[in-house]
Amino acid sequence: MGEKNLHLALKKWYSRPDDLLEAHIDGHNIDILRGDQVIEIQTANFSAIKPKLKFFLNRYSVHLVHPISEKKWIVRIDSKNKTLLSRRKSPRKGRVEDIFFELVYIPLLMKNPNFSLEVLLINSEEILVNDGLGSWRRNRWSIHNRKLLNVIEQFVFSEPTDFLSFLPSTLPEEFTTKDLAMELKLQQRIAQKMAYCLRLLDVIKIVGKRKRATLYSQL
Repeated sequence: MGEKNLHLALKKWYSRPDDLLEAHIDGHNIDILRGDQVIEIQTANFSAIKPKLKFFLNRYSVHLVHPISEKKWIVRIDSKNKTLLSRRKSPRKGRVEDIFFELVYIPLLMKNPNFSLEVLLINSEEILVNDGLGSWRRNRWSIHNRKLLNVIEQFVFSEPTDFLSFLPSTLPEEFTTKDLAMELKLQQRIAQKMAYCLRLLDVIKIVGKRKRATLYSQL
């Protein structure tokens, strides 16, 4: 339920007049069937959709669409009378590099010529209710809904070499994930996931060590 409205809005935004929505093929429901292309919109949890993607890649072109909130507003609603309590902008700003939090579950699918990935940078609202059932990180407020406000930008990755665009020109010839994080001004844990994916995609390779840190270079 927490993802339903965002997913529904993205499907409506992405679809074209001739698309078949919620098609049922071989025991699977798919979001959009566009000719011989299966389009799945996944707002989170690539590990859960991995078997489904692999199943359709045997016979179809598969395009996976994933939204990342560049800007997000947190809306708090009273659970009893449904009145608005507050609306504030989240301090966290999403980036296209956040895709690696999910791509680590399916990096090798990018080697399949029938697979492509699209990242949508969006503005969104996250609606919370004070029902006492949510995570302790949110003081037991539950995520009741997520809403699409607008789509800002689209990034399409069709083959492994497309991910070279993440490597800045200022990066040393041999680099660590710390170097990558510093050049891109992002958290090192994202840089580590990026390096893991790019190595499996044969975009970068391990060339040695710098003290305890692994050294990489482009292939």
